[in-house]
Amino acid sequence: MLNRLPSSISALLDSRTEGHSLPAGLYTRDDVFAADLDVFFHRHWIQVGLECDVPEPGDAVTLEIGSASLILLRDDDGEIRVIRNSCRHRGARLLDEGRSIVSKLVCPYHQWTYELSGELIHAPHMGMDFDKSCRSLKPVHFKSIGGLIYVCLSDDPPADVAMLEAVMEARLAPYDIRQAKVAFQFDVVEKGNWKLTIENNRECYHCSANHPELCVSFIDLDFGFDPASLSPEDREEAERHQALYDARTREWEADGYPSAAIEQLAGNTTNFRTQRLIIAGAGESQTPDATAASARLLGTMTRKDAGDTHLWGHNSWNHFMGDHAVVITIVPLAADRTLVRTKWLVHQDAVEGVDYDLDKLTSVWLATTDQDSALVERSHAGIADPAYEPGPYSTFTEGQLDNFVTWYIERLRAHGY
Repeated sequence: MLNRLPSSISALLDSRTEGHSLPAGLYTRDDVFAADLDVFFHRHWIQVGLECDVPEPGDAVTLEIGSASLILLRDDDGEIRVIRNSCRHRGARLLDEGRSIVSKLVCPYHQWTYELSGELIHAPHMGMDFDKSCRSLKPVHFKSIGGLIYVCLSDDPPADVAMLEAVMEARLAPYDIRQAKVAFQFDVVEKGNWKLTIENNRECYHCSANHPELCVSFIDLDFGFDPASLSPEDREEAERHQALYDARTREWEADGYPSAAIEQLAGNTTNFRTQRLIIAGAGESQTPDATAASARLLGTMTRKDAGDTHLWGHNSWNHFMGDHAVVITIVPLAADRTLVRTKWLVHQDAVEGVDYDLDKLTSVWLATTDQDSALVERSHAGIADPAYEPGPYSTFTEGQLDNFVTWYIERLRAHGY
């Protein structure tokens, strides 16, 4: 007798067992992928870039999100804008994907010309009575939160992004990411579903066996453990570590660095979590020896031991340290393909070879990204196997995965699936 699989997305959602990974079809099916793009990448706030991606007037970056194309630019007045990359004549793309320097936005097809504000200023051969004022380029809802650019492609963006904005403007202020610069960017296309990329990021169950470089600065106790499996000595160590966290958090906050964990996860529309984490070893930065990679600290930072302010959303994760920041965003390309874009930020006046060594700056997350890419590919291949059936999450180390997929199902349901 054939195994009858749920035919609709709603039936797939119904078949999920609480505390378990998702049914295979929610990772592998093309109709689910289309729904994911529509709901999570068009109707929710997503992190797409940085103010410092476009440091000067005329700088522009084109971003592709499914069939949608956006232009992030800095206009002639130095203001950030995000606009649709579609000419108001017959829809042709204005700019190719990647970086550009422009004085005007000129459509290559029929030379309709726009100011960097999006205003149409030239439409040849359209007649004297043609009204250019109603043909400006379409703007996109966006927010710069501490220098991180979030967009929502919906006409009705979720209002609860206000919590993210309020929390992170204060936390990111000392790093002054708006005035940082991108020292390096690395793109990789993972051979797996975007949700597997996010799930992999939200647990460190796999870290000790797969990320030797990252574990120099990460503390495994931060990511959960089974108390019953610990020896009396390890249990005492865990208790000491928690006491240290409590003390360090009080110290950081007394010095003006907000640090306590803040979460807006399942039960909300906009998904994020932030906390200042202790850095292991030398305690300064996510580098091969956990010491600072850059002698020139970010923004107004005066200390190298202020931990790692981590921030994640449903398409991003970020680490802000005294000397540099690592900003990672993802964009789904297909049900089994996900773009992972990593940027390393340093102070805008830091000089490579003088203030920082590029290899020391980037090597930990380059290695970690490659390792994670292989793990996501391995996971997706296994889920696509007919033998796959959803397995239970560890309540000790994978609670945030259960939280994420619960939120994922809630949001699909909220949009009619």
